[in-house]
Amino acid sequence: MAFAGRNPVLSLALAGLTLALILNEVSSLFRGYKALRPAELTGLINRDNALVVDLRPFADFDKGHIAGAKNVLMTQFDPENAQLKTAKSLPVVLVCKTGQSAGAAAKRLNKAGFEKVYVLDGGITAWQQADLPLVKGRG
Repeated sequence: MAFAGRNPVLSLALAGLTLALILNEVSSLFRGYKALRPAELTGLINRDNALVVDLRPFADFDKGHIAGAKNVLMTQFDPENAQLKTAKSLPVVLVCKTGQSAGAAAKRLNKAGFEKVYVLDGGITAWQQADLPLVKGRG
């Protein structure tokens, strides 16, 4: 209390940051998908046969992608796609460059009734920073 009385600006800043952290955590509970770190994604692929959908442009996908990933352009992403519809009960992990645009696609999957929707936190950039392997080309 003595600190708060002597440093009102710092106290307000601390309260603001605390509130922002709490709001961020609460909103993550209601967004309909879970963010995964690269190590968590490898476990999900190995353990639960997760479907990885890479939303990056074809050229970026060809330069390097997660093994087994399917490439679907964000502009052509459709939760009702025949390939995706068969995976409604499987874990589906969406990957983009940094993890930002995959969130919008994840919300669409969740709305379409997909049960286990994930986004690679930090996108393919985080995967590379974790020194995990990438596959080049279409396959």
